[in-house]
Amino acid sequence: MRSLHAPDELLPAARALAREIADNTAPVSVAITRQLIWRMAGAAHPMDAHRADSRGIQMRGGSGDAKEGVMSFLEKRPAAYPDRVSTDLPNIWPHWDEPEFS
Repeated sequence: MRSLHAPDELLPAARALAREIADNTAPVSVAITRQLIWRMAGAAHPMDAHRADSRGIQMRGGSGDAKEGVMSFLEKRPAAYPDRVSTDLPNIWPHWDEPEFS
């Protein structure tokens, strides 16, 4: 648990936390996390999510974002993540069959 809030303070606190995450997290990592949540919510087994998550961690470990995250931490400065969702999003779904839209 991160914190407790009175009912009238809950929504502002949630928005502040969301803003903190958006401002301090690599966009490609956020995109992968969103994919994991949406695609794995109905997975047949938790191991399916584990495999995809492990592929994502492996692929992102050597990325420019990972290097920048470490350097910005060591240098005590805000990160300037170089990777972009449009060009650097790894495919962690080699066996994913997109559901047919009907």
